[in-house]
Amino acid sequence: MEDSAKDWFSPEASTFGDRVAGARDAAGMSQEQLAKRLGVKLVTLQNWENDLSEPRANKLTMMAGLLSVSLRWLLEGEGDEIEAPGTDAEAFPEGVDDLLLELRKVRIEMEKQARRAGVIEKRLRAALRA
Repeated sequence: MEDSAKDWFSPEASTFGDRVAGARDAAGMSQEQLAKRLGVKLVTLQNWENDLSEPRANKLTMMAGLLSVSLRWLLEGEGDEIEAPGTDAEAFPEGVDDLLLELRKVRIEMEKQARRAGVIEKRLRAALRA
């Protein structure tokens, strides 16, 4: 579990939204509490955690302070990180944490491929109009 716990919030294994949700959980805050403290609607925070949108710089800085994480870690997953879920106690049976990490990596790759498909679709539409 040591390697997967260490890599849980790495740039390769997590998204911005994953890190926001993880830091919020580590800070013991609900989505509603963090949204209220940031002065945003709950749906806005949910969109950030689901990687559907990103906050503006002022909210990002405020969020890093409220969650006691560095801006660099929040944005890039680099630097001092929070403890991975389940590392303080055996929350999952052996091997489950590795499967969860693998699943997150697959999800991230699928999201990259979906964005790539969108770009190709735009190029195809432009070519058809020409």
